[in-house]
Amino acid sequence: MAAADRRDAAVDTGAADAAPNLSVVIPCYNEESILWTAVTELHAGLLEFGRSFEILISENGSKDDTRAIAAKLSRNFKEVRALHSDEPNYGKALRRGIEAARGEFVICEEIDLCDLDFHRRALQILDRGDVDMVIGSKAHPDASDERPIVRRAATRVINGMLRVMLGFRGTDTHGLKAFRRAALLETVQRCVVDKDLFASELVVRAQRYRLRVVEIPITIHEKRPPSIHLFKRVPNVLKNLVKLTYVVRIRNR
Repeated sequence: MAAADRRDAAVDTGAADAAPNLSVVIPCYNEESILWTAVTELHAGLLEFGRSFEILISENGSKDDTRAIAAKLSRNFKEVRALHSDEPNYGKALRRGIEAARGEFVICEEIDLCDLDFHRRALQILDRGDVDMVIGSKAHPDASDERPIVRRAATRVINGMLRVMLGFRGTDTHGLKAFRRAALLETVQRCVVDKDLFASELVVRAQRYRLRVVEIPITIHEKRPPSIHLFKRVPNVLKNLVKLTYVVRIRNR
């Protein structure tokens, strides 16, 4: 393996032997200020669910102590696994976590949310067996979105573009989602974009492949400002949106 490939390969520490019922995947970039508290509180909450679980911290290219804190969490808690790569890339980190997950159910979390209420409601729906994916929607009519108005507007703009360009049916694609890993793994592997738009592509493809997808409203109050400025994301989002539209609409993949 080349040196560059070794640097980009995920480092997985703290893996347990038995496969758990639930895997919670959390991409992390420069989150030293909240990572320890968020994960320890999430861990304590999940213990009350009465099902086996793992928490996968998918750290990617952090410039602060996020990687070291993730490694310490994996040493302190047998249910925590730390993944690492050198490239700051949300989509790749999320995908890596999903592919490394071993649970029957997977929840994609955000470190500034860790919404146990969403976990509880989503798992109740998935336990019924008639749904493959549950989306926690910030833009649902019954949701409570307490983010700044610019962030709320950005969510509606990107979802509007997804509806027009890709036929998305729904109110939200980015953020909290829960699904049956076996039902979604092939869809994950077919995704072609990364960074911020990977999460959106996953939802759009799940709908296109006629998986059973439902939305539920969430209350969202972020614990800190975004780790990457909103407007710095725009060029990459637009580039990947064009790429995804070409692949899906023109090449029909």
